[in-house]
Amino acid sequence: MIENSSAVTPSASAGTPGHATTPSASAAVPPGSAAASPAADAGQPPNLGAGLTFHGPLSEDRAARLIGRLAAAGPGTVLDVGCGWGELLLRVLDAVPGAKGTGIDINAADLELGRRLAAERGLADRVEYVEESALGTTRGPADLVLCLGSGQALCPTGPESPYDPAVVLRELRRLVRPGGRVVLGEGFWQHTPTDAELARMWPGAHAGDHPTLDALVDLAVEAGFRPAWIETASAEEWEEFESGYRHATEVWLAAHPDHPLAAETRARVDRQRTQWLGYRSVLGIAYLTLVPVG
Repeated sequence: MIENSSAVTPSASAGTPGHATTPSASAAVPPGSAAASPAADAGQPPNLGAGLTFHGPLSEDRAARLIGRLAAAGPGTVLDVGCGWGELLLRVLDAVPGAKGTGIDINAADLELGRRLAAERGLADRVEYVEESALGTTRGPADLVLCLGSGQALCPTGPESPYDPAVVLRELRRLVRPGGRVVLGEGFWQHTPTDAELARMWPGAHAGDHPTLDALVDLAVEAGFRPAWIETASAEEWEEFESGYRHATEVWLAAHPDHPLAAETRARVDRQRTQWLGYRSVLGIAYLTLVPVG
């Protein structure tokens, strides 16, 4: 999940640039849950991301395969860094009876949603959602550490300290127990972007924002991991996520073009869509299942 925790700043992370979880966009929830309505008031613009199950390009099929492999390792403790509402965390706990989990995030609305989902699924006594920064966290070590598009939660960033996936990987190595597993969702360039491609992405985008896939895997090895499984989101997963992120809001805009909030909402949606079309087929996301050495 992507930390604001669920927010990915353009140069700060792995996951999905422009998909910030803000008070107006924090209700992206699994269909059928109590909070799945696109907007609390039908007259208001729906939250961006309303109805999403995962806050990233992850299909149900891939999630099921991933959970099956993780459950086979029998983790007793699970730590989800930048968890958002912790959908994958909850599914792992459901698949591993007796396992306990902790989700860390700084977005109170997402955490509250996670608590409601845990209660609905009978998992409330096995998971704790904690509103705090993950920088330097002492919540580990855990048998399984999840960090899906939220590496910036582990890496101080700023004008003098750009996002560095090597720092993230070293932190993940610190947080996982010997013999455990880490699942890292991290952005990578599918090819080195040209200046023209970068100009169509988020403001200030540059080639150093992300590594290539081979460079990312090399960083994992250097941090003390063996890459047990390497997979990348498909074009279909990206399109399902990106279009699903805007869908309810786009439909609302078509029906309410003169609403007092329409101009502001339209500008936000158009900006996000334009950025996605700029990085589409250039930015990928890898899901690395990593095993610590030693």
